[in-house]
Formats: sequence, C-alpha cells, structure tokens
Amino acid sequence: METAGSSAAAVGNGDMGSQRARSLVPERLQRREQERQLEVEKRKQRRQNQEVEEEKSHFFVAAFARERAAVEELLEDVESVEQLEKAAARLQGLQKLINDSVMFMTSYDLRQGQEALARLQAAVAQRRQELQPKKRFAFKTRRKDAVSVTKVDTAPDARAVEDILAAPPPLKEKGGFGSSWVFGFSGLESQTLEKRAEELHQRNVLLTELSNCTVKLYGNPNTLRLTKARNCTVLCGPVSTSVFLEDCCDCVLAVACQQLRVHTTRDTRIFLQVTSRAIVEDCNGIQFAPYTWSYPGIDKDFEGSGLDRSKSNWNNVDDFNWLAQDVASPNWSILPEDERMIQWD
Repeated sequence: METAGSSAAAVGNGDMGSQRARSLVPERLQRREQERQLEVEKRKQRRQNQEVEEEKSHFFVAAFARERAAVEELLEDVESVEQLEKAAARLQGLQKLINDSVMFMTSYDLRQGQEALARLQAAVAQRRQELQPKKRFAFKTRRKDAVSVTKVDTAPDARAVEDILAAPPPLKEKGGFGSSWVFGFSGLESQTLEKRAEELHQRNVLLTELSNCTVKLYGNPNTLRLTKARNCTVLCGPVSTSVFLEDCCDCVLAVACQQLRVHTTRDTRIFLQVTSRAIVEDCNGIQFAPYTWSYPGIDKDFEGSGLDRSKSNWNNVDDFNWLAQDVASPNWSILPEDERMIQWD
C-alpha cells in the first residue's frame, strides 16, 4: 500500500511539474516577443536618427556652399574697407555655421569646410592688408624702438616668427599662408609677452621654443600653435578654428576654440572651452578645467570668432592611445575644483 501511495504521489508531482513547465512556456514566448519588439524599435530609432543626421549633413553642405559663394562674390568686388567688412561679417556667419554643425558633420565635410573657411579668411586678411594705408617712412632707430614695444623684453638674439616659419600652419594653401598672416614669438626665455586684438585678428599665431614665459593674446586669432614650450603660461582669447599643442611640458594654457589637439605633451593644465571633442595623443599628465580667463573686450572677440559661448565640451576628451571604453584613460584627468582658482593677472 505504501508503495502504491508513493507511486501515486510521484505521478501527481510529475503532473504538477509538467503543468508548471507548460505554464512557463507562454511566459518565455511572451518575454522573447517583448525582446524582439524592443530590438525592432531600437533598429527603427537608429535608422530614424541616421536619416536625421544625413538630412542635417545635406543641409549643412548646401548652406555652406551657398554662403561660401556669397563671400567669394563679395571679395571679388571689394574696393573699400566698408565692403571688406561686409565680406568679413558674412564670413563670421560661415564660421558659426561650422561651429553649430560640427557635432553631426562627417569628418570629410568638416575638413572640407575648415579648409574652405581658412582660404577665405586668408583672402580677407590679405585684402585687408592691401587696403590699409601705407606706412610712412621712419628711420631704423625709431623702428627698433617700435619693435621693442611690441615684443616685451625681447632677447637680442630672438628671432621673429615671421622669419622662422619652419613649422607651417596645419592647412596649406598655394599662395595663402605667408609671413604677413602668421606671427608670434620664438626662442625667448623668462619674458612676459603680449599681443593686442588689432595685431592678431584672424591671424595664425605660432609660439615656439619658449621657456618660463607668460604669453597673453588678447583678441580673436584664427589658429594657435604652441610647440616646444617649457614651464609657460599661455592665455588666449577665442580662437576661430584650431589649437594645436606639441612637445610641451609643465605649461598652463587657457583658450576657447573649435578644435583642440594635444600631441607629445606632459604635465600640462588646460583651461578649455571647445565646440568639438578635444584630442590627446602620446600624452600624459594632462588636466582639463573650464575656460575662465577674461579681459575687457572678450565678448566682442567671441562674437567675431563665431564660437558659441554656451557650448563647451571641455571635459569630453578622446585619447588616441586609449581604446578601452569602460576604463578611463590614465593619460588625462579633470583638474580638481580646489586647484582651478587661479589669479590670471
């Protein structure tokens, strides 16, 4: 009897187990169907997002071509400073179009746009120089005095960057970048150096082989290139396009720009406002913080630069030597807030 009862109980338990298994089948099917629907929705959303990005990209290409043609047409008929300023104002709109579109542009479109923009900026700068009144004759002794004012405490053997353009600007254009458009400081040590807004407006600035120097660049340059600097502080107004650092160490840089690229640099603090993502490569000990330098007239310089002050990716950094997505790069970090309080002046 016991055996019969046990067998009956076993059969009953087996039936209950079968029923439970059968009841779980619809649940698994339902869950699988939900997962399938979710994946379908994700693919649909990705496709829609891609279509939106492509639509924005096509809009940018068309708008950029239209504005570029308008600027080129204005430059062809420039006969006065007033006409040139109209072309320059239209060019600022072109710069703003790139800045506002950089997040969804393809790398090819961005490169093409920047190259076209640089060519137009070079043409405007060249035409502005041609329209300026010719300088009156001055004796050499007076010319030396003027140079000593422009370059503060310049060493006797220091060479002007206009004469040592060994490192060409990133964007080369036939007949474009000449010494009249690229300038800066080179080969100086323990100096305080300044450039005013009227000197560097939409020009390419090159700072190279500086040591223990403080450099203040008031105004709106087109590009900034800092190379082979040691223990220097560089403060710069809004840069319309790119900033490039190479082979620097123990420096402090404060700058606002569209793009920043840092190469073979170490132990450097960067106070940054940037439209796109900053890039570091072959670097270590780089620290980032928000851009905090200010000076009288900086609002006007921001307007002229085409940069949007409300947009900043100062803490979005791509390290080309660190591909891991789930582990932070050891080559750069965020500067602690208690170390950001710097008295610039």
